[in-house]
Amino acid sequence: MANSTEAQKPQNTKKNKKKRATLDTFYGAKIQNTEQIEDDIQENSPKPSKGNGNSPQTYEEFESEMTKKMEAFWEEKLEIMQKKFTHLQNRYDETEKENQALKARIRQLEDNDRVKEQELIKQSQNTKKLQENIKYLTDKMTDLENRGRRDNLRIIGLPEKPEINTKLDMVIQDIIKENCPEILEQGGNTATDRAHRTPSTLNPQKTTPRNVIAKFQSYQTKEKILQEARKRQFRYKGMPIRVTQDLAGSTLNNRKAWNMIFRKARELGLQPRISYPAKLTIYFQGKVWAFNKIEDFQLFAKKRPELCGKFDTENQRARNT
Repeated sequence: MANSTEAQKPQNTKKNKKKRATLDTFYGAKIQNTEQIEDDIQENSPKPSKGNGNSPQTYEEFESEMTKKMEAFWEEKLEIMQKKFTHLQNRYDETEKENQALKARIRQLEDNDRVKEQELIKQSQNTKKLQENIKYLTDKMTDLENRGRRDNLRIIGLPEKPEINTKLDMVIQDIIKENCPEILEQGGNTATDRAHRTPSTLNPQKTTPRNVIAKFQSYQTKEKILQEARKRQFRYKGMPIRVTQDLAGSTLNNRKAWNMIFRKARELGLQPRISYPAKLTIYFQGKVWAFNKIEDFQLFAKKRPELCGKFDTENQRARNT
């Protein structure tokens, strides 16, 4: 027991030494920190005023001085911010003015656009009326021209020979004698006022002869010759020729537009005819049908199974080309 007690004494002594060292360290650090804090307080404490010699500056004076510095600092900052705000306000005012000016300009442009749109509508209406008037006048002029040609016959295929061209009046009389002598036997007036080639100048690049226009003194005689020409093929000294009514150029072009349909209708036995001024008539299912426009005829053909697809002019043109 005694030995164990003696053995524990050195251990307790070591522990006491460690505790003492720890306490010394703690209190030494504490003292050191306290001194550092005191130095900081001394450094930051109010300094002696220059105006009063070595007399210490009071806390109120220090606080007042710091307040003035803070006020000066914030006043400077506030002044800068005020300048920036004023600049932004001016920019905003300028932008707003520009925006209002643009809005006014847009409204003006919209008003001008509406005015121009109304003017355009009026111009379109006027243009439509002018086109209608032009068409009316053109049709009227064409009709007057056709009426002026009512006594004329157009002879197609008469050879281009000097002996023929110099004696066209006599050639026409020979044609009447060869093809419809009954008119002469009946004592009809077959005299002509004039006969000429058209066009007046010969185009050497064309191989077909120019047409001959003959103006008869008697409309009745001209009609009798035309009716005979519709019944059979006319000839001049054995050569085939065609005799048709002389018409205005625009009317002839309108009639030529029916050529492909006319030939196909004749192949189908529809007995086609072109009547004045440029109207197609056919005989179909026991009735006579008349068409002023190609579109009307094509619509008619599409609705009839017997004719549908047989008058496709576009496909026919493509095959011909």
